[in-house]
Amino acid sequence: MLLSAKERPSIARDTGRLYQQVRHTRLRAITILVVAAAALVVSIIVSVSVGPANITFVEAAATVVNAVVGTEPEAGRPAMIHAVILDLRMPRTLLAALVGMALALAGAAMQAVLRNPLVSPFTLGLSSAASFGAALAIGLGVSIGALGGRVTLLVFAFGFGMLTVLGIYGVASIRGSGRETYLLTGVAIGYLFSAGVSGMKYFSADDKLKEIVLWTMGGLWGASWEAVVTLLPIAVICFVLLYLKAGDLNVMSAGEDVAASLGVRVKRLRLSTLFIATLLASSFVAFTGVIGFVGLVAPHIARMILGGDARVLLPSSALIGAVLIVVSDTVGRMLIAPVEIPVGIITSVIGVPFFVYLIVRQRRRVWG
Repeated sequence: MLLSAKERPSIARDTGRLYQQVRHTRLRAITILVVAAAALVVSIIVSVSVGPANITFVEAAATVVNAVVGTEPEAGRPAMIHAVILDLRMPRTLLAALVGMALALAGAAMQAVLRNPLVSPFTLGLSSAASFGAALAIGLGVSIGALGGRVTLLVFAFGFGMLTVLGIYGVASIRGSGRETYLLTGVAIGYLFSAGVSGMKYFSADDKLKEIVLWTMGGLWGASWEAVVTLLPIAVICFVLLYLKAGDLNVMSAGEDVAASLGVRVKRLRLSTLFIATLLASSFVAFTGVIGFVGLVAPHIARMILGGDARVLLPSSALIGAVLIVVSDTVGRMLIAPVEIPVGIITSVIGVPFFVYLIVRQRRRVWG
């Protein structure tokens, strides 16, 4: 159908306006991602400069830059600062950033594929299940062949975390895959495995009991370059796999029927996404213990700022989660120094009020 002379300018204006809106949205998303990445870099440098060694921010930044470019430190104080930052503080800070990224990314993926804003590795019971698996390995002193203790914890944590996800999925398949089914089943299973962790504490010997108690608090005391090197490939691979599903996750936001009509294999997408998120969350829980609410809070902050497009939501959630954990760990180390507050306690203090806010917000949406 040919357009009249009067219609052509109007359509041209509408097309130009739409193009400007898309361009503005992309520019805004890129700007916020850059700002979040810069905030993460600053928080990492602040974190490695804070501690009893009295290292300034400038000295810490110079040490990090010199390490990146491969410059050897001079003898004396520069060598001491290099050793403190590179051998002690940097592994802990990088592990904190990776933990925040992993838990936030897992939470964002779970919320997207289950279409429930209250879902996260913590609220879905995955963290409790992974905790029980790791506590079981600690309490029994299990070692899988030639694998080290940390890798054994990872295997046990992932195994029980995946068992939980499959259980939740099975109940949802019988009961119906409503949004509340996943959450309520996850909460119930979480209580079950929390009781299992309490049982492990009760029956464990004193040396194992102390290790389990410290581990369940959620902390970064055991941070090392070995842990960073082990977990970094898992984080990168899981992020790439989840990001490749971003388009399907966007379609899922319109509903399962709409997604299926557009060619999305809903069940396969849900299972594969939950599998990747479980691997991501349980792997890090095995190394750091239970750190709650980051997988809930970070995706919501990202969603409030940038919207629900998974192509932007996943990386922004990861960056915000990293900043939250790095800052929380820094606060925990310095609040009542030299005593350290476990980062899991700090995140719970932040996360509980936010979780209550989300519940109230959801109630108002339902009841008007």
